[in-house]
Amino acid sequence: MTANLAMSQRVLALLALALLAGCAGVPGAAKRDSGFAQVNGTRLYYEVAGSGEPLVFVHGFTLDSRMWDDQFDVFAGRYRVIRYDARGFGRSAGVEGLFSTSEDLRALLTHLGVKQAHVVGLSMGGRYAIDFALSYPGMVKSVVAGDPGLSGQPLPDVVKGLLPAIAAGKKGDIAEAKRQWLNHPMFAPAREQPLVAARLKQMVDDYSGWHFANGLGAQEQPVQPPAAQRLDTIKVPVLALIGSRDLPDVQVIVDRLATEITLARKAVIPNVGHFANMEAPAEFNRIVLDYLQGVK
Repeated sequence: MTANLAMSQRVLALLALALLAGCAGVPGAAKRDSGFAQVNGTRLYYEVAGSGEPLVFVHGFTLDSRMWDDQFDVFAGRYRVIRYDARGFGRSAGVEGLFSTSEDLRALLTHLGVKQAHVVGLSMGGRYAIDFALSYPGMVKSVVAGDPGLSGQPLPDVVKGLLPAIAAGKKGDIAEAKRQWLNHPMFAPAREQPLVAARLKQMVDDYSGWHFANGLGAQEQPVQPPAAQRLDTIKVPVLALIGSRDLPDVQVIVDRLATEITLARKAVIPNVGHFANMEAPAEFNRIVLDYLQGVK
């Protein structure tokens, strides 16, 4: 009986160890540090996890750093991962006065002691990532531009879909502006996945709506000349990634990046739309992690 008891205790101990080991790979298990960086006359919320080469995630328009929930802990297994809320979004301070998105990112990375990082952005965040590579090339190890915008590139499909939201915002009806924005064709593939649609809606609901009321590019100082006019000057590795069902405007941008940037390559995730990292997180993570492993 004593032997059986001892055996049972050993089995329980082994099971406990196995469970603990398994927890290390469970999303949400990575130890996180968070805080606010007082930089450039603003207050930027950030989170950091993992160790290794720095990698920063940059979110899309009306969203915030939570859009990277499916990536944050996974990538923290290999990198020192940083995600933040850009000025005017999430928990960061609102927009007051002129500002540069590239200068905000530079100041945040400097605040965190980062000299060079991989920059992964989606949608608006992809535009920010390309602009940052032009503004501070020495601070960029590589760029992943997912379903990106591009400064200086017209977006007729995107703007057409935005008109009802802008009209509501100009009237001061921010709730209606958000409702119209979530009805934009850009969100259509994501709406087919209820959990993804709910996450997107939560972030949009939490967004202040400032840009709808004040203008989409208001107060933001764009890079000059715009990125669309000097893609050939980007000399860092770039992965231009897109969902196959994204809008034609964005498809054009990804093709331009892949064609005009010397060290660029293109990747397509089938059967998803604009929010590729949320609609197909496992495939997005696989493609990006494989790509980054090859960056020297």
